Amino acid sequence: MSTATPAGHRDRTGQTEDDASENAGAPLDLLLTDATRTSLGRLLPSASTARFAAGLARRPLTVLRRVRALGGELGRVATGSSTVAPDDRDKRFADEAWSDNPVLRRTVQAYLATARAAESLVADAELGENDRRRVEAAVSNVADALAPSNNPLLNPLALRAVVDTGGGNFARGARRLVRDLATPPRVPKMVEPDAFEVGRTVAATPGTVVARTPVFELIQYTPTTGTVREIPLLIVPPTINKYYVIDMAPERSLVEYLVGQGHQVFTMSWRNPDVRHAAWNLDTYGEAVVDALAASRRITGAPSTALMALCSGGILSSMVLAHLETRGELHTVAATALSVAVLDQRKAGLPGALLTPAAAKAAARVSAAKGYLDGRSLAEVFAWLRPNDLVWNYWVQSYLLGRTPKPFDVLFWNADPTRMPAALHRDFIDLAQHNSLVEPGTATMLGSPVDLGRIGIDSYVTAGIADHLCPWQNCYQSTQLYGGKSRFVLSTSGHIASIVNPPGNRKANFRTGEHNPADAEEWLARSEKQDGSWWPDFSEWLHARTGEQVPPPAEPGGPDHPPLEAAPGSYVLVT
Repeated sequence: MSTATPAGHRDRTGQTEDDASENAGAPLDLLLTDATRTSLGRLLPSASTARFAAGLARRPLTVLRRVRALGGELGRVATGSSTVAPDDRDKRFADEAWSDNPVLRRTVQAYLATARAAESLVADAELGENDRRRVEAAVSNVADALAPSNNPLLNPLALRAVVDTGGGNFARGARRLVRDLATPPRVPKMVEPDAFEVGRTVAATPGTVVARTPVFELIQYTPTTGTVREIPLLIVPPTINKYYVIDMAPERSLVEYLVGQGHQVFTMSWRNPDVRHAAWNLDTYGEAVVDALAASRRITGAPSTALMALCSGGILSSMVLAHLETRGELHTVAATALSVAVLDQRKAGLPGALLTPAAAKAAARVSAAKGYLDGRSLAEVFAWLRPNDLVWNYWVQSYLLGRTPKPFDVLFWNADPTRMPAALHRDFIDLAQHNSLVEPGTATMLGSPVDLGRIGIDSYVTAGIADHLCPWQNCYQSTQLYGGKSRFVLSTSGHIASIVNPPGNRKANFRTGEHNPADAEEWLARSEKQDGSWWPDFSEWLHARTGEQVPPPAEPGGPDHPPLEAAPGSYVLVT
């Protein structure tokens, strides 16, 4: 049984997740161990595998019953009396030939019966939670790989394409396979490298780079309204992908939307580090956030800045807020927002299960030797957390059918990662391994002990209900850690699709509530559903906390921050 939400899965709230774009996203801190292992290393037996085998060995009668049941079902498959069938939402077997052709129907039934028996054996072994999750993921990955839909000699779509193209589909697919295996991430490409152009078709909202340090560029976006809020908003992006997850294609850009609502918006664009920057750590990035906050205040003349942070940037920014509180400077931050950020990493699902002490030490050693962690390695790990959606779907489309992937901005962004300095990689692993942000004083930022409970400002916390990377329940726990009043918003869809959630999508909705009880499931039961995107709700919340309406600035930057170049700047273009 896979811990990942299958495509099309409908959960207790009625949400569905069907598109690969909803599964795409930069892997976060809890995946930073597995990314340093080779592809072969991930397939080798582990301690969890050994405990799984031992658990079954202690229960021979249970195993025998499973084998007998499987044998009986396979016998019914052979005689045509089996009722095993794929889920209606399983797109792998949607073609009518899988059910109409007797050979293909029996092949699918045998496959499903065997896969379900293997899943049941994991439960029979009665493993601990982390071991169970690891073995479930391994069994699920093997089962997904062996699906008959991946076989070029069985897939009816591929066989029809052979007739239609005279075998050209396989020739094109073979070329793509060789290309994709040549460089990491060694998985099928979800989008062509030239599908979009940074600065023109993505990251295209008009703005100006008004500050540059060795660590980041600061972009000030051009106002489009007659008045703007006095207090600006600074956005801190993830530390492992480019910043433009908040500035996707026009009409799908959060920055574009907020600027159009009369907010003064700044964003940080992280430098893509290399071996020269191996020593950059949490303090390095924390100091960069402090500098960006100060620069946004100087440029606008505002007494404070609102702060929004995404994914791993949320971890970083939360630690910075604790540092500012210790220094008596928290008043310089008007309010804060966290999006798909996990601060409390207890019961963090499969990613948390990957973070064993041995894996953590090994991962830190590998990145220290190289000087950085390559974001492409993370992309490979992430793909194998959702293999049906992010690997095998594109295996069929690209290699069996010979088709060019459809251009999609989120997938283009996902394929445009950055490196992570070795020291930052080590620090993030340490935070995750010890869950350091939960216990006051366990972690430090710029010499200050981190106590999230002393952050007494309003916060706006968002999560995705189908997010398998940052479980929404873990994101919700931030409302219990922060000391101020929190508004929690549970968006439709998955990790990145919950961020790139523009108004106008008739299927979009979100849930929110007036109170934040300690238990996330209790919050869910009490919450109310609202149709549409959460962006307007966030804009309204932000308006109430960002001062008076004032005339927009006539020019970007200021005396201490002369304009350097047009957005999106230079750092985002470094590969």
